[in-house]
Amino acid sequence: MTGNPLDLRVWLSDIRKIGELKDVSGADWNLELGAISELNVKKDLPPALLFDEIAGYSKGFRVLTCSTSSPARLSSILRLPIQRSHKGLVDALRGKPAQWQSEAPKFDPVVTKTGSVLENVMRDAAADVLAFPAPLWHELDGGRYIGTGCSVVTRDLDSDWVNVGTYRVQVIDRNHVALDMVPGKHGRLHYDKHKQAGKRFPVAIVLGGDPLGYLISGIEVPFGMCEYNYIGSILKQPVAVIRGELSGLPFPAASEIVLEGFVEPNDERTEGPFGEFHGYYPGKAGTAPVVSVQRICYRNDPIIVGSPPAKPPNDYSYSKAVMRSALLHDALAAAGVPDVRAVWAHEIGGARMFNVVAIKQRYAGHARQAGHILSQCGVGAYMSRYSVVVDDDIDPSNLQEVMWAVATRSDPAIDIDIIQRGMGSKNDPMYVAYPYAAPFSSKAIIDACRPWDHLEDFPAVAEASKALQEKIRAKWKDLL
Repeated sequence: MTGNPLDLRVWLSDIRKIGELKDVSGADWNLELGAISELNVKKDLPPALLFDEIAGYSKGFRVLTCSTSSPARLSSILRLPIQRSHKGLVDALRGKPAQWQSEAPKFDPVVTKTGSVLENVMRDAAADVLAFPAPLWHELDGGRYIGTGCSVVTRDLDSDWVNVGTYRVQVIDRNHVALDMVPGKHGRLHYDKHKQAGKRFPVAIVLGGDPLGYLISGIEVPFGMCEYNYIGSILKQPVAVIRGELSGLPFPAASEIVLEGFVEPNDERTEGPFGEFHGYYPGKAGTAPVVSVQRICYRNDPIIVGSPPAKPPNDYSYSKAVMRSALLHDALAAAGVPDVRAVWAHEIGGARMFNVVAIKQRYAGHARQAGHILSQCGVGAYMSRYSVVVDDDIDPSNLQEVMWAVATRSDPAIDIDIIQRGMGSKNDPMYVAYPYAAPFSSKAIIDACRPWDHLEDFPAVAEASKALQEKIRAKWKDLL
């Protein structure tokens, strides 16, 4: 077969070999599976979890969670050399998104007529989404969400532009699912065009596949570009896709489960509530378009890929932190900020609201320059709240070190700059307390570097040197 089928089974085999996959048997889809995953991802270097023998379901109908939650797995997904540290992964990723985007037009997907996703097919009245173990992730969720680590395939009404986006999918009943697409997102633009024209809206929903698929469908690629091209540029070969017999929409040939159907004109129903990336339920139940599912194709022993939002760290917050950290580092360099040593977009802020940059200070004002650009650059401005600048002896990904620098190297009266009426969001949990009708937000830049005019007389740090620490770790690795 020409192209790469993005086979989840191949990736699972690879991460099992490096000790990054754990099997879980007998969990209940009703809250238990979600709670296990949530507690797991809060551990240091959590494994991916593959659930089987889920309560009420046959053996082999499985759910995978925590797929992107470690440096080794995320580097494997992105087809980079295996990395074991946050900084190593961010450094390996720097510059890659721009390269992948520029090369994407060379990698149009290749259509094939065969693929493992066609091993089983349900049609028309036999199509039943409840045949698969869709979890109820949290107590306050509005229902079971079968689509979290999913890819939703749509096509523009007026062109051949195919979009692949990660939008949450709630089970309504055995053959209907609600599709939440935020206004302005590319899939929503496709839907709105069809709705305004009074036309049925075809949809294909990939509920499981190689995590690279949902990872890329969850980032912002340029308007008009298909995510399959972007994925192809990462793989360095075209993605092999099958065109759905009902919708005509393309989906990877080795997808685990694919739902096909239509949103009939004006079929919008109650959806939600569901959590968001920052760890809150930002609103009550709303309305969303509903897909009438008329065809389901799936592999033998199918796997749903789950990646629900929750209080961070959550299932996908690590991948967002790494991707955004690399983009922020590149943005600072492009803006002319010298000697940026490391950047980290902390998971506690959903990789948006608490960002840290470490610099080697070179001149008066260098720290303030880095902090303001980190807060206001194109990658960082949306929902940024705290931007912290530290010296290069501080690991920006280590929150204890960062807050030690804030506590001991900053003077609140002079080292905290406030920006009023910056770029915010109605999705911000603090929005309820803001006095504005528009989504403004204040922002703080914290200079937690040693004062430039006191570098020579600032007290020395009472700890072993970095070189000595590394020497001792190597010699006493069994102990430490």
